[in-house]
Amino acid sequence: MSTKVVLVTGGNKGIGLAIVDALCRQFKGEVYLTARDVGRGQAAVESLASKGLKANFHQLDIDDLNSIKTAATYFKDKYGGVDVLVNNAGIAFKMADTAPFGVQAEVTLKTNYFATRDMLTHFLPIVKAGGRVVNVSSFVSVRALNQCSSALQERFRSEDITEEELSGLMQTFIDGAKKGEHKQGGWPDTAYGVSKTGLTALSIILARRLSKERPNDGILLNACCPGWVRTDMAGPKAQKSPEEGAETPVYLALLPPGATEPHGKFVSDKKVQTW
Repeated sequence: MSTKVVLVTGGNKGIGLAIVDALCRQFKGEVYLTARDVGRGQAAVESLASKGLKANFHQLDIDDLNSIKTAATYFKDKYGGVDVLVNNAGIAFKMADTAPFGVQAEVTLKTNYFATRDMLTHFLPIVKAGGRVVNVSSFVSVRALNQCSSALQERFRSEDITEEELSGLMQTFIDGAKKGEHKQGGWPDTAYGVSKTGLTALSIILARRLSKERPNDGILLNACCPGWVRTDMAGPKAQKSPEEGAETPVYLALLPPGATEPHGKFVSDKKVQTW
């Protein structure tokens, strides 16, 4: 049970694969690349092997609760839990997509907020003492937050907001978007932005909970922005390479033993940002 292990969701391409690549080089232990598609996941492992890097593959679809539970059981039984969890899996609609905004809101928040919340629900209890949890959010989470009504901003930033209240707010946004009434409710016109606002806020809530419920375990949980990265999601005009985008998530994943900060923060370019 002493083997250290890191798990990266959505690790078969883009920023996720770059994170896995860097961790294969720097993490002293077993590195697990997960993806929902077995073929793509195994192909990614083989591409790393061609560079002399050893990654393991485990199938994991974060939109499937049974898949999450199965994976959590596997890592608990085999390794006693995980030492590092990087929640990287996420989706975004293209600007040119013609799907109704309500559909985009529901689909985007299902993965980026609710499915990632399910990952944390089932994996946080098996994160070992001294563990690191990194939720890959985005700078648009701050931009979207600042475009919310003052009442919503106050709740998102409050120190007493609960996970239940936050999830209720996320559902309220979806319901409003489906009716075309989200703006009247004080929400901005960005499903992706709201999904990442939710993820960043959830990270802060869960970090507070860890500090209260497991104060001696030294687990550090943060949200981060990789930057605008050239991937299938962001397109070819983005400023950063996937390798550059991986730098901050990897930095947080490898915070040294005994570190106490950052924790419950939003981090970009390895620096804590104002939320």
